[in-house]
Amino acid sequence: MSSNNTAKSTEGAQPTRQLAEFAAALQFDDIPAAVIQKIKLHILDGIGVCLHGAALPWTKKVADMVVAEGGNGTATLWGNGARTSVSQAVMVNCMAGHAFEMDDIHKESVLHPNSLAVPVALAIAGTNPSLNGRDVLTAIIAGYEVGTRVGNAATTALFLNGFHPQGTSGAFVAATAAGRLLGLGADAMQNALGIAGSMGAGLMAAQEGAMVKRLHAGRAAQSGVYAAMLAQRQFTGISNVLEAEYGGFLSAFARDYKLERLTAGLGKDWEAGKVGFKMYPNVTSIHAALDAMKFIQLKHELKAEDIRQIEVGCGHMTYVHTAWDYTPVSVTAAQMNLFYGLAVMASRGAVTAADYTDERIADPAVLAFIDRIKPFEDSGIESRGPEFRHAATIKVHTVSGQVFSHDIWARRGSPENPVSYEEVEQKFFDNVANCIALPAAKAIATLVKDFETLATMDELNALL
Repeated sequence: MSSNNTAKSTEGAQPTRQLAEFAAALQFDDIPAAVIQKIKLHILDGIGVCLHGAALPWTKKVADMVVAEGGNGTATLWGNGARTSVSQAVMVNCMAGHAFEMDDIHKESVLHPNSLAVPVALAIAGTNPSLNGRDVLTAIIAGYEVGTRVGNAATTALFLNGFHPQGTSGAFVAATAAGRLLGLGADAMQNALGIAGSMGAGLMAAQEGAMVKRLHAGRAAQSGVYAAMLAQRQFTGISNVLEAEYGGFLSAFARDYKLERLTAGLGKDWEAGKVGFKMYPNVTSIHAALDAMKFIQLKHELKAEDIRQIEVGCGHMTYVHTAWDYTPVSVTAAQMNLFYGLAVMASRGAVTAADYTDERIADPAVLAFIDRIKPFEDSGIESRGPEFRHAATIKVHTVSGQVFSHDIWARRGSPENPVSYEEVEQKFFDNVANCIALPAAKAIATLVKDFETLATMDELNALL
């Protein structure tokens, strides 16, 4: 892979420059084997959620617009077959990845990097047959590493200020992954980051009923690709985009931020290895509550009619994010809502993709149960700090007067409570079951398992 600048020493450099130099200089052999193996599984998961999301009505609307607009035919819309430009294809494919709340999650940064990095990397690699599996893995990991570090530095303040991390910090994931595959050196990569920081966008009010939340990932990916392509052409960006005290990314979006989190342990402490998987098709912040509720129901053989009240303790961010009054206005709203998710678990004993359809989200039995759910901000959770923001305490009061409690401090699928390769692989097969034939799905899984040995991305892209 060519490079139009060489990386210089990071000693004494500002954080934006340090990240640019790291991303431009990163080599496959620098990355720990455990991180490589983990990211391959995130690639498989990302492909599965993108293919599932490609068939959903909100993704199809954007795909139809892109097809009508036309393009140069260098990249494919996954699960569709239509060809368009790289920038248009990644907008649709990355939107598809975020289209059903199943993409992976990095807790500290509040980012879902596989729905951003994977379609971007495969689209660009599809235009250059000299790029192999090692190149693409390195680019994806660089994107994960830089983007999550930006989110870490922004802290949850960015979210609490009303901005969607996926649409804002997510542009850095895409710009870095794209920049690596376009051969950007440190100077050009710094410009790519400086451009991407001006192009991220997304408002959190979208979670309460709009299709546009899904588009935030697509637009962040497209913005990142544009940023890298412009930087390749010597277009300049804000050189200190992250640390600028006035109008910089962190000072504007977060205002209260931790600059040191951008580079702490860079190249040694791999944020890419700290990304978890989502095993429910809804907002990650309610997963621990669902886990705890399921545990109580199974252990004590409780049905909905046995339950008088559920007390749900959660941290401040989870409370703000999910504990708003539920009305069945859209699938998006249902997926982002604590009341709906817990009511489904109590009423049906499980929460699956089938629970998120226009018909199911207005089920009278589920709506009637919601009055029994009492969420509150739990000081015990909040006092443990932001690393426990997904934790939940559940106390179930039965009609017979019994009280059952269970706390979950690390949700299933998180790095602290991991799931197996086989479980994530099964999630992939479940996600694509109605999208592609089983032999094709098995071929994708095999190619991803051997990703670093692939000479080109041609066979994988053809299957998509």
